[in-house]
Amino acid sequence: MKTVTIERVSDLCKELELAAPKDFVLVDINGQTLSYGKGTDAEVVFKVSTSQFGTGNREGSYKTPRGLHRVAEKIGGDAPPWTIFSSRENTGIVWTDGMEGENRILTRILRLQGVEAGVNAGPSIDSYDRYIYIHGTNREDLIGTPFSHGCVCMRNEDIIALYDMVEAGTYVYIDG
Repeated sequence: MKTVTIERVSDLCKELELAAPKDFVLVDINGQTLSYGKGTDAEVVFKVSTSQFGTGNREGSYKTPRGLHRVAEKIGGDAPPWTIFSSRENTGIVWTDGMEGENRILTRILRLQGVEAGVNAGPSIDSYDRYIYIHGTNREDLIGTPFSHGCVCMRNEDIIALYDMVEAGTYVYIDG
């Protein structure tokens, strides 16, 4: 299904002298999907939402950065579904209908770190410094359409599933 892209990730890891991936996350911006798998087979595919401003790596652009990343931090593993996070901290507040907020960071956070110098790592383009995450959202009704400010947003049930599948260090390739 995504074999060419997975091979590309493996080749890129070799080029960057990184360990070969044992599992993978692929974000397809064009299809607004995220695939998780091992080897060359996607085990599960989720609908996601990326930036409403398109792709890009510049700080302040609110665009989703392309390229190879790794999961640098897993945040919120013990939080109840729909928990609101602020500055990567559990607020102790669980989102309910009627609360205000355009695209809140909910449930779990997978904080991404770019590994390609000049692409998504380095001054003014660093995905980690830009706070690029994969996270749950209160706007599940918009999943499948671009609406974020750079992050990859998922349904809360889906981010819990993905969070439980991946480890810190898992490669995430964003393409499209």
